[in-house]
Amino acid sequence: MNTSASFQSGLSPFEFFKFDLTTPVSEKVSTLEYRPLDFPQPTQDADLLRQLSFIPGLKEILIIRQVHALEHATVWVLGELKSAYPAKREPSNVQLDNELLGGLSTEQGFYLYGEVNISDLRRAVTIARHRLTSGEWDLAVHPRCSTNLSVAMLLTAGLAVGVHLLLPFRPIEQIIGLGLAAITAAELAPNLGSMAQRYLTTAIPFNLAIENITRTRDVWGRQAHFVKVGWQD
Repeated sequence: MNTSASFQSGLSPFEFFKFDLTTPVSEKVSTLEYRPLDFPQPTQDADLLRQLSFIPGLKEILIIRQVHALEHATVWVLGELKSAYPAKREPSNVQLDNELLGGLSTEQGFYLYGEVNISDLRRAVTIARHRLTSGEWDLAVHPRCSTNLSVAMLLTAGLAVGVHLLLPFRPIEQIIGLGLAAITAAELAPNLGSMAQRYLTTAIPFNLAIENITRTRDVWGRQAHFVKVGWQD
């Protein structure tokens, strides 16, 4: 049986996603808009699509980038909501992540895996979209994203090939070089992965309207909630 929750697609543009990840949701009371200098323009993707609409698959790429950001932000907000339940707690300066939750983005919306109350999910998605579009861009970046793993693998492979070609073809030098390549990749990958998420694989969901949430199964038969979105110019 499917359980669904519907949204009104038009959220009023409050003023606040480069958000302060350190403050719990319950403490977020802001009347001043804060946007970093490099924060995207609200019409950026819509304008790009109008100018380059002849490129096959462009709209799907733009949608997935925005959905990807919304997915990450929703996981962050759910972590904050969960931490706020037990009791009135002191504000924490630590960004909260519920590691039992995961997601998968598509051009129609995203799957959320893990146990979550649908009312909490409805609230989290709404808050996440509002905070993202109001300046809290950091919510779009998540350390458990597969982008980080992909960057780490590419970086490790590239450095390994580099040391293999640069160092003498003797076993000891090659082993030491590969070890240094792996260590260097491990040190650089988190920051490079975050940059890749921020500028390549996610985008602020200015053009996404949240349509509904259903309890369903993905293409592999895994149970999940699906947050369906629609594109709006």
